[in-house]
Formats: sequence, structure tokens, C-alpha cells
Amino acid sequence: MTSPTTAPDTRPVPVPAPAAPPVLSVRDVHITDRSTGREIVRGVGFGLTPGRSVGIVGESGSGKTLTCRAVLGILPPHFEVSAGSVEIDGTDTAGLTPASWTALRGSTIGAVFQDPASYLNPSIRVGAQLAEVLRVKKGLGRRAARDRARELLDTVRLREPALVAGQYPHELSGGMLQRVLIATAVAAEPRVLIADEATTALDVTVQAEILDLLADLRERTGLALVVVSHDLAVVAQTCDEVLVLRQGEVVEQGPTHEVLHAPRHDYTRLLVAEHERYGLERFRTAKEDA
Repeated sequence: MTSPTTAPDTRPVPVPAPAAPPVLSVRDVHITDRSTGREIVRGVGFGLTPGRSVGIVGESGSGKTLTCRAVLGILPPHFEVSAGSVEIDGTDTAGLTPASWTALRGSTIGAVFQDPASYLNPSIRVGAQLAEVLRVKKGLGRRAARDRARELLDTVRLREPALVAGQYPHELSGGMLQRVLIATAVAAEPRVLIADEATTALDVTVQAEILDLLADLRERTGLALVVVSHDLAVVAQTCDEVLVLRQGEVVEQGPTHEVLHAPRHDYTRLLVAEHERYGLERFRTAKEDA
């Protein structure tokens, strides 16, 4: 007796979706101080796809901010990218003119820094400053820019956005100013946002609110996020991947939960040990449970 034959499976085989191309690629970047010939940053590299986040941690002078300034094309005088490359949304930045950089910043890549008051004009109401960005970067008319500015202030969870729009920077708290700066940074809908010590000067409660806001923007808009911090708890809360910098070199790099739970380098272990007493464990656990 012959056994029944099994009919061939003609169902279509699911094809995995292609991986999204990176919106930011930093490849083996070296940064040199031309005045001394000293190489300050040596071989930093990472990639970011939409909706992902990377943290860069290390002590002061480790090269974190210089790396981000290289990505933004705003290195201080005498400093240059002496090797490696930076690509933003597929564009190699090495050949960009100043005009091209101006067009790229804000519209494709934005940044939020530690001291928001330094980046806002003290004599102009914050709503007008935000509206001006929208007029320049998005081409909106005066009324549309004003209305959109208030929408953005609401998006960054500022209560009474119409009231805030009419205030001057000195009338706002540090946390409110940081929200205004975030609204300004995302006004032109960039694909990448760099947050360089953006929560360092804030108290713990406000810091948590700002980090939650950045995570929400990332989830809703697909924003790719670079978080620069000396605080491992900040990175544990917000980042998928982490780079540990020491004296200009990456001493450890990998998924955040792996690096923080099983650090391989002595310097990383030292950073983790120093931060554990400040509650790092609860952020590591929360990240895993998310």
C-alpha cells in the first residue's frame, strides 16, 4: 500500500523587510588639533537607523563633545576630522560647503546642548524665536509659523503654550528652557537629534521628564537620537547602544544592557561601580522590562 503523498506547500514565503538605511554613519573618525598636531579622538564609529538611539559616555575630556561637533560640522578653530568619514542621510559631509551645512543643520540633523539660555536670544520672546526657525527652515508664513510654534511648545509638554510663547527666556525655568530648545531643534523635523549633556544642569525630576519627552519624540516620529552624557543612568534609560570613550578612544561598545550588565573593560566597570550607588540598577532593570 502506497503512502499518501503530501501536497507541496504553495504558500508564499514571507520576505523580511529590508533594513532601513542609516541616517547617520560615523566611520573610524579621528580628530586632530592642527595647532599641536595632537590627535584628540581616535577611531570613533557608530551607525544610527531611524528610531534608534546611541549613547556616548565618558569623563570630561574624553572626546564626547568633539565627536558630536564633528558630526554637526562645528568643530572649534584648529580642529579637523583628519581621518574617517561622517555621512548624514547618505551625504558625505567632508565636501559640504558652509551653505550646504547651514541647510543640513536643523532640517536633517539638530542638536540640544547643556545650557539652553546660551542658545536663545534674551531680548526676543521664545515664541518669536521658534517661529523664525519655522519661517527660515520650513518656509512658513508669519501666521502659520506662529501657530505652529505654539503647537510645538504643546508637543514638548509645556503647559499654557500660548503664554510661554509670549515670554522671554529669563522668565522661564531651566526645564522650560530646555523644552523650548528641544522644540526649536525638532521644528524642521530633522531625522537625527544630538542631545549633548542636555539634562546635566536639571534636577532629577525634570531630568526624567526631559528624557521621557525625548523617548516619546523618538517613538512617534522615528527620530534617531545621539545622547552624550557622563551619567550612565541617562544612557541606560534612553539608549539601545552605548560607546564608552576614554582619552579619545572607544574602550567598549555594544548593546546598552550588555555593556552595563557585563562590562568587559576596566574603565567601564569603574564607571558602572561609581554610578550604582545613584540608582543605575533601577534604570537597567526598567530598560530590560520595556
